Amino acid sequence: MRSSNVLLAILFSISFSAARAQVVGGENAFQYLNLSNSPHSSALGGICVANTDDDISFALQNPALMRPVMHNELQLVYNNYYADVKVLNMQYGFHVPDINTSFALGIQYLNYGSFTQTDDVGNVLGTFQARDLAVSLGASRSYLNNWRYGADVKFAYSTLGSALAGAMLMDVGLNYLDTSSLWDFGVCARNMGVMLSKYSANREPMPFDLQLGAVKQFAHIPLRLIITLHHLYEWDVAYNNPADVSTNSLSSNKDTVAPAASFWDKLGRHFTFAAELSLAKRLTITASYNVMRRQEMKLTDYPASAGFAFGLGLHLNKFDVHYARSYYSIAGPYNELSLTMHLNKLMNVGKEGGKLHWNNEYKDWL
Repeated sequence: MRSSNVLLAILFSISFSAARAQVVGGENAFQYLNLSNSPHSSALGGICVANTDDDISFALQNPALMRPVMHNELQLVYNNYYADVKVLNMQYGFHVPDINTSFALGIQYLNYGSFTQTDDVGNVLGTFQARDLAVSLGASRSYLNNWRYGADVKFAYSTLGSALAGAMLMDVGLNYLDTSSLWDFGVCARNMGVMLSKYSANREPMPFDLQLGAVKQFAHIPLRLIITLHHLYEWDVAYNNPADVSTNSLSSNKDTVAPAASFWDKLGRHFTFAAELSLAKRLTITASYNVMRRQEMKLTDYPASAGFAFGLGLHLNKFDVHYARSYYSIAGPYNELSLTMHLNKLMNVGKEGGKLHWNNEYKDWL
């Protein structure tokens, strides 16, 4: 068996053993870990497991996507989520040539604001706040000519007033790039871990997910087509809403029956489709369709644009700017903006910087 096949076997063994104790949907703790960490990822449907673009935020989606070309990239994201929830994401990458390893640091922070605290009968006792925080550190290395593998560890922390919960988690990923056929494949087992401290007496499952992605770049057209599959460890991820019922006219008792998801509905919910078009190497236009998001968030009588997302990327010499507009429901779209700075081009830190390889520029794949 080839070494590359061994790596794949190890990855799937780890991920599936972890998946046996995991569930999906709102039954997980630390569900915010599955939120997109950047506008570019959001424009791709919220998940990015494989992509050859130079964007440090992808290293937090799949640690194997951290590459030397992202050396000294710093990305800052600050937006208002729904209900005025404050969202902050920060990603930073650094390549160490002495050990031929690329590192990525990520911070994810959500502030839900202040809430009124009352007792059992409604007497106001004051206010409390709710916050979520996750810090991750990952590393990636190349293997042979076409492979990269990576892993990261993350500490997730959540507070609700004086109560708190914490967890330690891990992501493991692989990336394969075929430069001749311009195919890129990625697989990642995300959020494998356990709670260290908990709100209640019982430990809750982590938001585990097993994801697979494929990207096709065309040789003579500046276009990428992207397909991503998620929740591969469980077939039926459809939610049968008790409110979506129909009256059984054959029954004298007028029973109501919740419709079950069809085979094609169950299959489709695992897919996200996206396309990226590059114009003059400076502007990127992105569009995506997340099937599960649409099926879960649309209204039966008015589905609107739920599940769709669009984005723009402006690539300058020292900066990159990304914008995304994601449609969850008729409540309104979610707009995001990020700024990526290439610190090795922005500032020179002198002799000490030379020792740290601060100003180095590396090839895309080492």
